[in-house]
Amino acid sequence: MTESVKAKNCKLERLETGLPGFDHISLGGLPKARTTLISGTAGSAKTIFACQFLVEGIKKFEQSGIFVTLEENPEDIKKNMRSFGWDIDEWEKRGKWRFVDASFQVDDSATILDNYDFGALLARIEHAVRKTGAKRVCIDSLSTVFGRFPHQEIVRNEIFRISSALKSMGVTTVITAERTNEYGEIARYGVEEFVTDNVIVLRNILEGEKRRRTIEILKLRGASHQKGEYPFTVSEDEGLIVIPISQIELKQRSSDIRISSGISELDNMCGGGFFRDSVILLSGATGTGKTLTVTQFIAHGAMSGERSLLLAFEESRDQLFRNASGWGIDFEDLERKGLLKVICDYPECRSLEDHLIVMKREIEEFQPKRMAVDSVSALERVATIKGFREFIIGISSYIKHQEIAGLFTATTPTLVGGTSATETHISTLTDSIILLRYVEILGEMRRGLMILKMRGSRHDKDIREFSIDHKGMGIGKPFRNVSGILTGNPMQLENAESDRLKGLFKEEVYRI
Repeated sequence: MTESVKAKNCKLERLETGLPGFDHISLGGLPKARTTLISGTAGSAKTIFACQFLVEGIKKFEQSGIFVTLEENPEDIKKNMRSFGWDIDEWEKRGKWRFVDASFQVDDSATILDNYDFGALLARIEHAVRKTGAKRVCIDSLSTVFGRFPHQEIVRNEIFRISSALKSMGVTTVITAERTNEYGEIARYGVEEFVTDNVIVLRNILEGEKRRRTIEILKLRGASHQKGEYPFTVSEDEGLIVIPISQIELKQRSSDIRISSGISELDNMCGGGFFRDSVILLSGATGTGKTLTVTQFIAHGAMSGERSLLLAFEESRDQLFRNASGWGIDFEDLERKGLLKVICDYPECRSLEDHLIVMKREIEEFQPKRMAVDSVSALERVATIKGFREFIIGISSYIKHQEIAGLFTATTPTLVGGTSATETHISTLTDSIILLRYVEILGEMRRGLMILKMRGSRHDKDIREFSIDHKGMGIGKPFRNVSGILTGNPMQLENAESDRLKGLFKEEVYRI
């Protein structure tokens, strides 16, 4: 046998955790029969991770688990975890879950730990493992006990003792520990990470006024893993969900099929309509017709028998339905026919990671062929810059894999133009960009539309004037003798000056 084959055969065996997204960033789960430190500040979901490690083992792999509690009593843990739909009482009756209660009581003396013997606790754990045939153990939390030891060396020795004993039992163990800073020492006593085999850090970062949870695998001794921080959220339905951006691959198919925007002249400007799997950014100031364009996009989908999902974050359901009816489109009727689903929420009602989970779930359940988000700039309010970009990557990649046409609207900060922060962050991630602008000419406010970008297709380069009436959007002729529309400073040129500039442009092109 060659050395390379031997090395391949000597790879550490993994235990799939079953936690959504985590096994991807850990490249298959945790190394079997080893100890993993889960370190984090208050509110970083350490106990949830520990509990869910046992829950997923029971639900997905029929593996029994032992929960060793050094802090909360078992009844409090059961109450807290019921909100996730985890029936620990039932699993206890079936012999799949067992508590080893070593939690301290209020009247326990802090001095009793000077000569504390962990041998008794390890004996209780070993008995529980043998009785249930457990493959998984979690200990929550080391900091409670070791905070009462007078010397760091004792802490190190006792952690090593626990880790060695659990390995000899053949169980895969997660141990939680507290830390005081998000980017400081890995754990409170500065030794825990050196004694355990693996280290995972959970963070609950405050940036500005926004919280963002991330997970980082700091080390998996003897095993490879994804590097860096990954966002995660905690859902009442599924518990802890890791959102691995690294899971997104540029392998989606590209469709040549065209679909209509619902506005015939806009289709002509786009070279025949949108591609079936394209993501389109529609940018404009308030009142320029973004929601109208979304409405006509959905209405044409319904005419073709296609389902549409509309996620609105700025207008209420009643307002959307009223406005649609003003253009002769009956959203209520489309919903009754199963051709439309409308979801209206304030962005602040949940984190951006939770919004992404909800969107994916709605897409899986409703199976739309068209999707509109009105508007993504509203969602930016509840996210950091990095979090927002990761959200856009996540949702756009997902719908492209499903071959769903996505229309995202974004609001510009000024009435007559300017690039929005949203537009800056996502322009490179979208297939097409359509700009809607107000144009002031000689004291009169008019509207202009331009196709700024259309991947894989020719498109009209003119800035076209458009109007809005009871029938919807009507696109007219290009603006002539006007410059500065996109910069927000439109100027009407005299015919001679306009001809001169065009001549200079043609001369420059010819010279190139």
